[in-house]
Amino acid sequence: MALVVICGQPCSGKSTAALCLAEALRESESKLNVRVIDDAYFHLDRNQSYANMTAEKNLRGVLRSEVDRSVSKDNIIILDSLNSIKGYRYELWCLARAAGIRYCVLFCDVEETQCQKWNEQRREKGEAAYDNAIFEDLVRRFETPDKRNRWDSPLFEFWPSKDGIQKSSAAILDAISYLTKKVDSKSRDVKILQPTIATQNTRFSEANSLYELDRATQEVINIIVEAQSQTIGGPVNGVSLGRDLPTLNISRSVGLPELRRLRRTFIKLTGQTSLSGPPPPADAESVKRMFVDYLNRELGTA
Repeated sequence: MALVVICGQPCSGKSTAALCLAEALRESESKLNVRVIDDAYFHLDRNQSYANMTAEKNLRGVLRSEVDRSVSKDNIIILDSLNSIKGYRYELWCLARAAGIRYCVLFCDVEETQCQKWNEQRREKGEAAYDNAIFEDLVRRFETPDKRNRWDSPLFEFWPSKDGIQKSSAAILDAISYLTKKVDSKSRDVKILQPTIATQNTRFSEANSLYELDRATQEVINIIVEAQSQTIGGPVNGVSLGRDLPTLNISRSVGLPELRRLRRTFIKLTGQTSLSGPPPPADAESVKRMFVDYLNRELGTA
């Protein structure tokens, strides 16, 4: 039915906001099925999860996969995490679009000094808190949501340090109204994302899907190897894979063993997803698009 992305600086009240929103939705007349997905759900330590780029990328991948498995037209998923990178929020928006559901962002806007104070208070109470170096790094890299971006819209913003966090907060009430409002031909202020041809998959035989998955990913690897050979092993940027396909951007030379490893991992992940969700795409173009997106995410700068 909907995906709600909670966004904010570390220790800005995101978990409290997620809890208030979930409770308010459950208490609404619609009696909605609401689920909160957060770092604690996977029993992950926040400092270890953000200790380096690899750990942080793995955390985002785990959360994104769980959202992908959970979104449907029967429940509301609330993702309670930093969600600080705009490219990652775009990926979440794409998941909502593929599922054909509503999407919104709830932004906890809090000054850095107040976030730091709350982090210190948690540490003094023996609660989970960020190390100072990790906290400062996360604050520095935070990308503020902008309602002009479709992946940040609609944007419901509130200020926990000034107004507190309650089920009656204006932003939460506005979000509930948006998420529960019935949509008809006259509705203008509620948008249900519609899947595009690129996000819709036709049912097909398992044998055919595995064949296309194997063949299309190998073709992408061959193109990358050929492109790198022309630059004498140097980094490749802007590799075109064909019309209507995303451009591959990698900032360093990538050896064939690493490309093969990434290919195997992609095929494995795609197969695992198909067990609990839609099957992998049968056509080569869709496979290539997904594989290039995966390579850009894994090989690009996070």
